[in-house]
Amino acid sequence: MSSTEGAPLDVIPAHLLKGQKALVTGANSGIGRATAVALGRAGADVVVNYVAGREEAEKVVEEIASFGVRAAAYEADVSDEGQVVAMMDRMVQEFGTIDVLVANAGLQRDAPFTEMTLAQWQKVLDVNLTGQFLCAREAAKEFLRRGVVPEVSRAAGKIICMSSVHQIIPWAGHVNYASSKGGVQMMMQTLAQELAPKKIRVNAIAPGAIKTPINRDAWDTPKARKDLLRLIPYDRIGAPEDIAHAAVGLASDLLDYVVGTTLYVDGGMTLFPGFATGG
Repeated sequence: MSSTEGAPLDVIPAHLLKGQKALVTGANSGIGRATAVALGRAGADVVVNYVAGREEAEKVVEEIASFGVRAAAYEADVSDEGQVVAMMDRMVQEFGTIDVLVANAGLQRDAPFTEMTLAQWQKVLDVNLTGQFLCAREAAKEFLRRGVVPEVSRAAGKIICMSSVHQIIPWAGHVNYASSKGGVQMMMQTLAQELAPKKIRVNAIAPGAIKTPINRDAWDTPKARKDLLRLIPYDRIGAPEDIAHAAVGLASDLLDYVVGTTLYVDGGMTLFPGFATGG
């Protein structure tokens, strides 16, 4: 029988990220929320970024604080350069520095290609790609300023880009989203190549089908669920916690030699399961 639940967050060692300061964008719901909570459970102080939904963000802060670490909610639109710079300046002032960035904020504005407006195209690129660029740039500046603090981490900093299986799987009707994630892949690899000599690790996570509000139509009915599971060899829909566990690992020294890699957390979706029976 298939399951939709990932492993619980309480499997995470409580002091794996002790002393580290993390920022998770788009962290008031879904994957971002689970990741922020997981980082806090692992011992990191966490800034919960949101662009709307302050009440939800404050609830995430309360949950993280229950682990005995610091947490705060910062409102900022990641596609706005001034707001990103101000958010990073505020974090450095209030938390002392940043050690981990999870550039998670993202959205969809779906439409058939010939009906897609320029506004739909631009909005997705602005948030999903430019937003990650801006946050990564500002985090990297602080990593370079501070350098390695051995008692905190072997790396000067960690950048985790949130991508998608659609960085390599075309997705009709979602050309803006797929293009943004393809851009994230190449941006991540290029940043990793440039920043690795400075002991800054840049990697990405590519979720497959994860049960979040953004894709409710894909799993919320028995038929939709059945159709979706045909694409997943592991025979379950992912949970936000599945992505959160990957983020904690990439943020930790356990994976210190992992640089410029995309970790696909997809139940085997990128194995193209239709070809198991000849396509």
